[in-house]
Amino acid sequence: MLSEWIVEAAALDGYRAHGTSIPGVAQRTGSTTYYVELLADRAATEDPAFSLYPVPGALDVLLAPEYLEVARMIEAGFVSPGRTTVVCSTHRLYTIHEKTATGRAIYPRERLDALARASARRLIAFDALALARERSTEVNAVLLGALAGSGALPISMEAYRKAIESRGVAVASNLKGFDIGLPLSSAGDATPTAGSVGTMTASSANEGVWRKRDGSPNTKTDFAADLSALPAVMRPVVDHALPRLLDYQDAPYARRYLARLAPFAAHEQVGAIVARHLATWMTYEDAIRVAQAKTRAARFARIRAETRAGDAVIEVTDYLKPDLDEIWGILPDRLVAPFARWAERRWPHGRPTLGQHVRTTTVSGYLRVWLLARLRVLRPISWRARVENEWIDRWLAGVARALAWDEGLASEVAQLARLVKGYGDVRRRLLALFDTGLDLALRAADAEAPRGAGVGVTTALTARFRTLVLEGPDGETRAAALAKQAGAHITAGNVDGLRALVTTPTIV
Repeated sequence: MLSEWIVEAAALDGYRAHGTSIPGVAQRTGSTTYYVELLADRAATEDPAFSLYPVPGALDVLLAPEYLEVARMIEAGFVSPGRTTVVCSTHRLYTIHEKTATGRAIYPRERLDALARASARRLIAFDALALARERSTEVNAVLLGALAGSGALPISMEAYRKAIESRGVAVASNLKGFDIGLPLSSAGDATPTAGSVGTMTASSANEGVWRKRDGSPNTKTDFAADLSALPAVMRPVVDHALPRLLDYQDAPYARRYLARLAPFAAHEQVGAIVARHLATWMTYEDAIRVAQAKTRAARFARIRAETRAGDAVIEVTDYLKPDLDEIWGILPDRLVAPFARWAERRWPHGRPTLGQHVRTTTVSGYLRVWLLARLRVLRPISWRARVENEWIDRWLAGVARALAWDEGLASEVAQLARLVKGYGDVRRRLLALFDTGLDLALRAADAEAPRGAGVGVTTALTARFRTLVLEGPDGETRAAALAKQAGAHITAGNVDGLRALVTTPTIV
């Protein structure tokens, strides 16, 4: 639609123009690229020979509705610092690789900013998606307005507006988006900033959740003394963790978090890492938590706003597929523990699942999920709570033991908690790798520490194991191979062999 608007506007303004598309197949072989050529000489008598494909380095304007697309075009050589005006949205739609990696694999925002500034003659960058959602319009219309305002093409403003009208697609909304984009060509010349529209600071975002369940004035004062007793580096993390824990369970649960954190408060670096990952682990996603999220009024308000349904009736169907562990995980441990042990023996590599389609906009469907959320009172005595808390205690004991050797090693052991994520089979697989990494770190330190030269090899080995796991399935295989080889060296008391492992570039 955006390319059609440009070609149509050029024609309406008396220019000869041609547009074509180079199709891709989503994220398998690349995105579809649309290319437009415009003959700027209205008085030319000879018919021009338009190209079907852009010439690298000869592009006058690049329009990109997503920030990583700019990098792709730069990589392909199309953007020239002496010629190309780049008009782009700075929001990100993450690639399959970024979303499926176990660790944080998002392409660094800072590198995108630096690359875009260095490669373009002129950069007009802003969050078009945030603007479009805030003003109930479309990204393409906002980008067209920014293009028109940039003056990069000789087309008149009126021709752009007529092109939108002639296409007859959501004319009022798109004209509004066009007008929003017009002034952004001057504001967007500055350094790109993420989330420049509709953002909140961390402190203001947190105030809304410091509430009691009945909505009465905030309970932050109940924890003021606890927060003030913590080192400054830990307070921002704990300040976000406590309301999350209160929403997840209750005040005693938040107090338990603080009690678990207390032994590490004297070691700021380790304490800050433990504070973050302990809060995440203690608010693990179970069926009750999912039900809480799916029955919040804010969720339905967001769906209505995103679909722009107005007063229309909306029907929401939630597709759920819990496995056996997730089903009986919310039930009392004493009741279901024998069944859980039997299921683990019966299906060691994956539990059966129970698929459900729940229409949460109906009375019966909503009540099903709402009643599930009310089972929160059973969570402290549930089978899942016992299992997760046993792992948490084992992890904290490992961090404390590593702290007795070295703070750097303790930090690496604390960061092993990053491996614990996901649901069902994924979580079980990653928990097994977490156990492997924790055991590897403690055994290696036991072997290295008596030599009196510190535990630098163990620290590097633990960091490498964690990094490999976070790379994804291939990395998990390499991490398992690393642990196996390291285990053999530890058994043989061969610390030099461990050192060789952490300096070897690849693990086969």
